[in-house]
Amino acid sequence: MYIELKGLQFYAFHGVLPQEKEVGSYFYLDLKLKTDFSKAAQTDCLEGTISYADIFEATKEEMKTPSQLLENVCERIAQRLFEDFHRIEEMDIKLVKENPPMGACGKSIGVSVHYTR
Repeated sequence: MYIELKGLQFYAFHGVLPQEKEVGSYFYLDLKLKTDFSKAAQTDCLEGTISYADIFEATKEEMKTPSQLLENVCERIAQRLFEDFHRIEEMDIKLVKENPPMGACGKSIGVSVHYTR
């Protein structure tokens, strides 16, 4: 069983170059969270699952803290989600930067990471 949030858009200031830290860029985040929500499926009660809105708020807070590397942003998000939501067993995070300043044509460049509790 998985909860997925795909294509979350954030404007943030992650990057190594001074320009990235000053001007910022759009970032897109996909989350895939393994959890058991069978109780919620049977009872139609939020207590048996994880609130998408709460996941988004925790992720949004972590995206506000500038990092040089996307790898570091993903690590912080994973730690925060594991800490705040004990029902999460595993997660996949994909974080991409739109139009990074590297002199290459590409829609987005980023990282994908799998975490296990």
